[in-house]
Amino acid sequence: MDDRVGHRDPRVPEQRRPGSPEEPATLRFDVLGPVRARRGDERLTTGSPQQRALLAALLLREGRTATAAELIDALWGEEPPSQALAAVRTYASRLRKVLDPGVLVSESGGYAVRGLAEGALDLAVAQEWAAEAEKARTAGNLSHAREVLTRTLGLWDGEALAGVPGPYAEAQRVRLEEWRLGLLESRLDMDLEQGCHAEAVSELTALTAAYPLRERLRELLMLALYRSGRQAEALAVYADTRRLLAEELGVDPRAGLRRLQRRILQADPELAEPSAPAAQPAVVRVRPAQLPATVPDFTGRSAFVRELSEVLAPTGDGTGGGGRVMAVSALAGIGGVGKTTLAVHVAHQARPAFPDGQLYVDLQGAGPRSAEPETVLGSFLRALGTADSAIPDSLAERAALYRSVLDGRRVLVLLDNAKDAAQIRPLLPGTEGCAALVTSRVRMVDLAGAHLVDLDVMSPEEALALFTRIVGEERVAAERKAALDVVAACGFLPLAIRIAASRLAARRTWTVSVLAAKLADERRRLDELQAGDLAVKATFELGYGALEPAQARAFRLLGLADGPDTSLAAAAAVLDLPVEDTEDLLESLVDTSLLESAAPGRYRFHDLVRLYARACADRDEPPGERDAALSRLLDFYLATTSGVYAIERPGDRLVDDLEPTEYPGERFAEGATALDWLYTEAAPLLACVQQSAGTDRMRRAVDLLWAAKDLTESGANSRQYETTAEAMCDATRAAGDLRAEGRARTVLTDVLLVSGRIQQAEDEARRAMELAGSVGDSTAVSWVANNRGLSCLHQHRYAEGKALFEHAIDGFRAAGNKPGEASALSNLSRAQLGVGDVSAAVEIAQHGLALYLAMGRTMRLANGHFAVGVALTKAGRHSDALDQFSEALDIFGEHRQRLWEGATNYRIAEAHMAARRPAHAAQHAEQALVLGSIGGDRMRGNILTLLGRALSSLGQPDRAKACWREALSLLEQNGASEVDDVRALLTSAPA
Repeated sequence: MDDRVGHRDPRVPEQRRPGSPEEPATLRFDVLGPVRARRGDERLTTGSPQQRALLAALLLREGRTATAAELIDALWGEEPPSQALAAVRTYASRLRKVLDPGVLVSESGGYAVRGLAEGALDLAVAQEWAAEAEKARTAGNLSHAREVLTRTLGLWDGEALAGVPGPYAEAQRVRLEEWRLGLLESRLDMDLEQGCHAEAVSELTALTAAYPLRERLRELLMLALYRSGRQAEALAVYADTRRLLAEELGVDPRAGLRRLQRRILQADPELAEPSAPAAQPAVVRVRPAQLPATVPDFTGRSAFVRELSEVLAPTGDGTGGGGRVMAVSALAGIGGVGKTTLAVHVAHQARPAFPDGQLYVDLQGAGPRSAEPETVLGSFLRALGTADSAIPDSLAERAALYRSVLDGRRVLVLLDNAKDAAQIRPLLPGTEGCAALVTSRVRMVDLAGAHLVDLDVMSPEEALALFTRIVGEERVAAERKAALDVVAACGFLPLAIRIAASRLAARRTWTVSVLAAKLADERRRLDELQAGDLAVKATFELGYGALEPAQARAFRLLGLADGPDTSLAAAAAVLDLPVEDTEDLLESLVDTSLLESAAPGRYRFHDLVRLYARACADRDEPPGERDAALSRLLDFYLATTSGVYAIERPGDRLVDDLEPTEYPGERFAEGATALDWLYTEAAPLLACVQQSAGTDRMRRAVDLLWAAKDLTESGANSRQYETTAEAMCDATRAAGDLRAEGRARTVLTDVLLVSGRIQQAEDEARRAMELAGSVGDSTAVSWVANNRGLSCLHQHRYAEGKALFEHAIDGFRAAGNKPGEASALSNLSRAQLGVGDVSAAVEIAQHGLALYLAMGRTMRLANGHFAVGVALTKAGRHSDALDQFSEALDIFGEHRQRLWEGATNYRIAEAHMAARRPAHAAQHAEQALVLGSIGGDRMRGNILTLLGRALSSLGQPDRAKACWREALSLLEQNGASEVDDVRALLTSAPA
């Protein structure tokens, strides 16, 4: 059994100081005797001996995770049963049910005990008291030291870990018993120093009988007997010891015991009275100055410098020295973000506040073999003037002596590159006036009282300033745009910027543009970012190499997705894991700084880390697993989005005609939550669609884009949606997939209609209808006919539009698609208005509204009210029309359809103008301009035209003409037929 599950010296599991008064039912554990758990006065059932062995191994783990393999080794050694892993999981599950929530946690394929209250473990209390006793003894306060040690020894309740099986428990029993005997010998030694020799004889007689080969106990017994006037008995103890050692071990007594025998024979007068405490080797008070040199081109980070400096020396005058309590700042961030550079810079600035010195150590936390706290403490003690002979062996004793030596001094300790909080706890000073500054890739959330600082990448301005300081002002000023491209390609990561700038500075023949071009290739970028012994990839490799297998797999697969961030549910799909297990993995990656938490439940990679994750996936993941992960992600988005579509459009048969999915999506009980999901996921969803171009996932990707059409109609993501639709048109055409291309062009037609590019929409719709008809895609044919009819309305081809809408209605009715039928009826109403049949238009619009009403208060109900309002306006029923528009406006607002809100305000303005209320018309036209509208710049031109009319009626001719001039420009650019009407308005307007 190695030291990975436990430590050589008694240590404390991770503990916290409650921020509020301790609750009566505090969870407490005992290991200095039978392994027990209590909640207040209630004794908890800890199960079978093997289950208690698991609990003991975790309690002695110092809050760190023990892997399943380590626990199996601890419980059974080299010959575990065949079902050992299942047994460990069963024991852990049973313990979790008994203990408080969150105490026994599973992570990275193993388990840990976390979040214990202060003093919850008897071993922790024993260690704390033993350190207190050592400090009191060093200070010469033997009475207090003896009292505390007596209390400490009273914590033992028989044999430690009594009855707990397994090789690990056996090793810990031996260790804890040795520690107990050492404490006992220290207490007896102090008894004799205080003249309590007569009282000690009885106890020592029993102890030497129990531990006959322990020479220190025999030495103490000889001294106690001699001081009690029993010289002959003291010498007899020596003779008995010598005989026993010779018979049992074949050795002589140690030198100290032999010297004591000689002194007793000589009746040494100094033995007669208690001696003064043994003189400690002299501590030479030295002033260490171990800080590394700060970099000469340190740039930016001014806010962090101020924040950290204030914590270290809050008085701000160079004499604060850390304030009333020992200050700890823990600086965390991704490899290469500049943690060490910043910490060293801040430490140098804070030197006046710490006149007794500065200690520094690189703890190698990101490497395979991190520094042992015992070794570091030995180095620190020597640096502080402690002689080697005075440095004890155990971690607990070294930590206690370290705190004692620092007591009364003002020393800054810089602990660089820490592995975790457990590694640094023994290295922290214990008194006010001192301070510690810690850097780590892991967030020290379990470090009580620490001021946590998360260091992010540089701002673009800081990044450019650093690049300029290394490369030179002249070269950067000549190619500022290229320099910005370079630092952006570096992801504003200081290490990457320093490497790129150093390469350029060493190559006088290169221009900044040459370097920018090299970094533009994502496949080569990480290889380009290395210079000498500096390499971004190597920095990331250290963090990746320290991951558990499950963490490493999650890191690789999550890096495959193109989106700017990933939700927890989407990540669970990528990893094919339950959400709870996925969250544990992702949060553990956040703690290592390889992943960022963008918001609760959302995660993202730094750009360069994503490139590295993909490189790891290419190297370490089979192609089939990479494809399967992205396929699950696409399935998740398609299944969820189709559910959102169904909530927004109940009865729409499109969801029945989408490509099938194997991986499930999220389900929502109501529309607001569903829309929240859709708009939040817009960017990663569209990135997933575009990433699927040219793959066997393409049909599902096109259907996902279609099901997410609300994204373009809302105006929130129109540009990205359009770019994605164009990419899918190109990809499906290149693949020769007529069905997918027809649907992609149907989607693109929607985009073009929303943006007001009517002729382009018409061209795409014709091609989409040909493709959909050729493969018998009736769903697409019906929707394309509806879209083509809308193009005809905008171009005043009302009869043709009427025929297309009727064709769409027939198709929707045949498919039983009520929402589609209602949509086409609403549009047919507008065609009837175009041919002058107002009464038929009102009747048809009301029929469409009735279909919508039968489906409930969905977003599309607003379209029904909108169409009826337009028809009633033309019929001169302005009050009724405004009622319909008001209903539509409310529903569009509920569903965050900003562009439709703008279009509705425009129609309200029309109704007010028709009713000769120009002030109201102007108000709503202004609102439509602010919101934007379905129809893009073309519709904006119509809104400005109407606003000009309202302003003219209000006696503001100059403003009216300004509106008409802007409207004319927009309509001319879009080839709109309304151009002649606007020109006529400008011509007839008074000069």
